[in-house]
Amino acid sequence: MNTADLTPHLSGVRRLGVAFSGGVDSSVLLALAARALGTDRVVAILGVSPSLAADERTGAHRVAELIGVRLVEVPTDEGARPAYRANGPDRCFHCKDELFTRIAESTAVDHDLDAIAYGENADDVRRTDRPGARAARAHRVLTPLADAGLVKADVREIARSLRLPVADKPAAPCLASRIPHFTEVTPRRLSQVERAEAALRRLGFGDLRVRHHGEVARIELSPADLPRAVSEPLRSSMHAAVTGAGFRFVALDLAGIQSGAFTRDASADGAAR
Repeated sequence: MNTADLTPHLSGVRRLGVAFSGGVDSSVLLALAARALGTDRVVAILGVSPSLAADERTGAHRVAELIGVRLVEVPTDEGARPAYRANGPDRCFHCKDELFTRIAESTAVDHDLDAIAYGENADDVRRTDRPGARAARAHRVLTPLADAGLVKADVREIARSLRLPVADKPAAPCLASRIPHFTEVTPRRLSQVERAEAALRRLGFGDLRVRHHGEVARIELSPADLPRAVSEPLRSSMHAAVTGAGFRFVALDLAGIQSGAFTRDASADGAAR
């Protein structure tokens, strides 16, 4: 599959807003929507809050510019919601509900949008640990990629065929996902995670997570990166980088990177580990 036509799944849409993060799913959706409707009839919408890393924000602007679609930033205030700060397994619902509410109340009106879409793919539909999808359904947000039956592998293949720079970009969930469930999400904790991850990327690591366990930062890396992470001089540089972000102790998780680990734990046990 080299590309896909979303026209049948955008039937009747005059002007579309795409909830955009700069990740591979939303980038492919944005590019295909622009092809189906025209770049002047599509707007990329980026939610901006302390849970969005600065590098992700910059990258999203670059991708939208490459595709040729206007990007609009929407400030969100999910941190004002007690249920979001409480950080239960449904945290993503409250985050996405905040985003889609803000879009409906302001952006959709300001830019004369008659529909909003986001980058859920067919693999996502089969998962049970995605409360954000419930918020999307409540706001009647369109899911053209999933409706077209495109799984993650298809999305990446299309991204390569379109020469999008995010084709092989690792998943980059929001910074709040690094905080164990039932530990309060605060701007300080989000900032610590962002600073630590940015420092590790400057040391040459790509796909990674810094999990926030109070004074302890638990680093998850790809298995291929583990040997060099424990070798000098990189080991000492990593320790200095992470403690410089405000952590007292630095631990390396030998299991490697585990996407969605906190959500899976909470779903299985009803509590974070």
